[in-house]
Amino acid sequence: MKKILTSIAAAVALIFMTIGGVYAADTAKVRVVHASPDAPAVDVYVNGDLTLENVAFKANSGYLDVPAGTHDVEVFATGTEYAEGEGVLRADLAVEAGKAYTVAAANTVDALEFVVAEDSMEVTDGKAKVRVGHLSPDAPAVDVGLIDGDALFSGAEFPGITDYAELDPGTYDLEIRLPDGTQVLPLEGTELAADTVYSVFAVNNADALEVIALVDFEKADSPNGMPTTGLGTPDSPQTSWLLMIGGLILVVGASGFVWKKRVQN
Repeated sequence: MKKILTSIAAAVALIFMTIGGVYAADTAKVRVVHASPDAPAVDVYVNGDLTLENVAFKANSGYLDVPAGTHDVEVFATGTEYAEGEGVLRADLAVEAGKAYTVAAANTVDALEFVVAEDSMEVTDGKAKVRVGHLSPDAPAVDVGLIDGDALFSGAEFPGITDYAELDPGTYDLEIRLPDGTQVLPLEGTELAADTVYSVFAVNNADALEVIALVDFEKADSPNGMPTTGLGTPDSPQTSWLLMIGGLILVVGASGFVWKKRVQN
């Protein structure tokens, strides 16, 4: 009996591994960020299905598995009844299998727009990688660099997301500043871990500028090369799936979002 159960468990595990491999090969990972400072909480519909609910300013969804292809994405103020084509923001989003993306709803509520960037899924061994997104609608172009030191990113403008830069891991005293050197926001004690990729988004209005720091990819936790998390702040939502059979349990954890249904073509 023990041998039979062991064989069954092994067979089922193999089936799940095979299904998981096929599923991963046909999907992209998409992370949604609410970056509009004066917009209310929103609901996000994908192909007419309620996918994210009550997304508040500065919240992010973490990475969600989305089938490769083009999807109709619409945003409604939370509680608004869905009507196709009537959202406050709508776009066709094309995603490729095996890639990861950040989709930010940015600008002021009367001029909402999507800012879309492809996220990195790799980093040189022993290095950290970071990029900056300028998502503050009324802030001028800024530099990000070491306090009293060189700029790492120069002339970042709204609404844009820079290329990644690779750095040695460690703790950095950074600042967001105007090109003339005037400090806008100190970012002292910024820790960058080895084998990790980060996105740092500047959000809110210029007189209340703040940052959202997200982890795009952690090599140690992703043997297949796909990003494993989009979480970088204490109040960020978390969604993790663990599939186990014969002692495996399905665990779903979430904070800040209600996951309604898996996106379908």
